[in-house]
Amino acid sequence: MSLFKILAITSSLTSLVSAFDPQLGFNSFVEVENRTLDELHQTALTEGGTVTVWHGGDEKNQQDRLKAAFEARFPGITMNITVDLSKYHDVNLDQQLASGHVYVDSIILQTLNDYPRWKSQGALLPYKPLGFENIYEEFKDVDAYYTGFYVFSWSNTFYAQYLNGTTPIEYTDYLKPEFKNKLVLTYPNDDDAVLFQFDLIMKQYGLGWFEALLAQNPRWVRGTATPATLIASSNGTYAATFTSGVGVRGFDPVNVTFPVKGQFVSWPQTGAILKDAPHPETAKLLHSWILSEDFQNSTGTWTVRKDLTPPAGFPSILEMPGTDATKFAQWMSDRAAVERLRFFFETRIGSAQGLSPLIDDL
Repeated sequence: MSLFKILAITSSLTSLVSAFDPQLGFNSFVEVENRTLDELHQTALTEGGTVTVWHGGDEKNQQDRLKAAFEARFPGITMNITVDLSKYHDVNLDQQLASGHVYVDSIILQTLNDYPRWKSQGALLPYKPLGFENIYEEFKDVDAYYTGFYVFSWSNTFYAQYLNGTTPIEYTDYLKPEFKNKLVLTYPNDDDAVLFQFDLIMKQYGLGWFEALLAQNPRWVRGTATPATLIASSNGTYAATFTSGVGVRGFDPVNVTFPVKGQFVSWPQTGAILKDAPHPETAKLLHSWILSEDFQNSTGTWTVRKDLTPPAGFPSILEMPGTDATKFAQWMSDRAAVERLRFFFETRIGSAQGLSPLIDDL
């Protein structure tokens, strides 16, 4: 079952308790954007030269590159971007919607379960960006209320120099002696995409694998960027993780592999424009630019567009062995099951400790 068929089911259920269902208005059909980026830029300038974006993430500077590239490409426009955990952004957006005072233009979040609900509540603006027809069907809403922007994924991330030549490929590799006291992992009960990673692993290897992992004395941290940062900077104190995503190539001195027999999590980080956005035309410019060939080819990971070439040496994300980028949305839609699993891990490793990863200086 495709990602957005699953989300459509969730949306149908949610609409039963919503104020109204915009689908019944029979007016949601929109044409694919036919203005060029330069034409969109000129229209956006008439809105005042500002766009406000909420982006899911766990480091304040995680989207500095996005901001800098956008502002360089479109002079006269300032991107006010706030990075925070998606699970916090969605609550704060719900508060805006409830108060009737929406000041965010664009949201780009990991919480895929939220989009069908917001669609059914009439909170989103349907929009088909430039290139919409080339986005994988599995990654976009049939009515164009939301669409995947780029693919995020977890990988085996490690510093080979400190592992005595051992390269982690399968999750059972982390149980080897070389990884004792060397693992740094994100709390699964603090991030749903990490929670799903553990769910997939333990469905394959069982509870015994997790108990053996605990015997390796991993360090548990908040945030998915933190493990890769510590691996790169701790001079061998920590050397490996499977709860970070650093693209398909890694970065010096951090290496990346993907499991051959196991499963790793991937998903389309998904975006939408708020129906009452103060700067809807500028948000349209942003969305069309993110989905442009130039930007998609600059991400260092898989593209959401079926007409573009995947990273060298890899198949497209939907053909990549060991992952199914549509499964995360299905899993996220069962909030009761997610909550039970979160509590399972909390009883084993405790609640997530420490400051927000955005302010912990790690």
